[in-house]
Amino acid sequence: MSTSSKEKIKPIKMERPVVSIITPSYNSASFITQTIRSVQEQTFLHWELLITDDCSTDDTVEIINAFIKADSRIKLFTLPQNAGPGVARNHSLNHAAGKYIAFLDSDDLWKPEKLEKQIRFMAQSGQHFTFTFYDCMDENGDLMNQRVEAPETLSYKQLFFCNYVGNLTGIYDSDYFGKIPVSSIKKRQDWIVWLTILKKLKYAKPVPESLAVYRIRTKSVSSSKMNLLQYNYAVYRDFHRLNVIAALACMAIFLVVQLLVKPRYVKKS
Repeated sequence: MSTSSKEKIKPIKMERPVVSIITPSYNSASFITQTIRSVQEQTFLHWELLITDDCSTDDTVEIINAFIKADSRIKLFTLPQNAGPGVARNHSLNHAAGKYIAFLDSDDLWKPEKLEKQIRFMAQSGQHFTFTFYDCMDENGDLMNQRVEAPETLSYKQLFFCNYVGNLTGIYDSDYFGKIPVSSIKKRQDWIVWLTILKKLKYAKPVPESLAVYRIRTKSVSSSKMNLLQYNYAVYRDFHRLNVIAALACMAIFLVVQLLVKPRYVKKS
């Protein structure tokens, strides 16, 4: 059942939220209502939603404030000037109080049992970092009959050549890792966070179920394959500190994996 921003939400008393949800927003008026409602509809109640707005020029802030009036678990911060999603994510992260850090962009959705199932999985398995499968929808919110899965056990080496972790699905334990800073590069920030985690853990396991829905937008940065290649190269050069030849060699392997291996994990939903 959807929750209107005008309906009064019964306050949840928390000495400390269990999950801090990190959400950057920028001109998200068309989608932010659905995103917030998907969080409010979680069967797991002990969360805080930390939204940092990156100088939106549409009605994004007004929409968020309407939700805040009815639900104290939602908090809004605004940046003084447009700085990009990495800076916005870090701003929310600095204010996060939860044991677990989760990520959800302002145009994506969670299924109602996402947090409950994932937190239970982490508690029962002793995993300090997990992620899930996810479905895809188009810009209008219509499901595309496409589910993106991941390896049963994800190693650092696998992740090095392909980001199998959807940003909207990853959760890590901040008591174990501390708060991991998000890179300020425009894309592939999540990949760097996961690489930082897997360098310490060596491997991770997903919840083998689709618990989120990723929106594919035609004009987004991620819709441009050439732009993504530039950001992938930047990760090898700047994060891994590889020289040009080594970075290009890694890019060649990355492309092979993207073309021949990653498609095996994209299934019909």
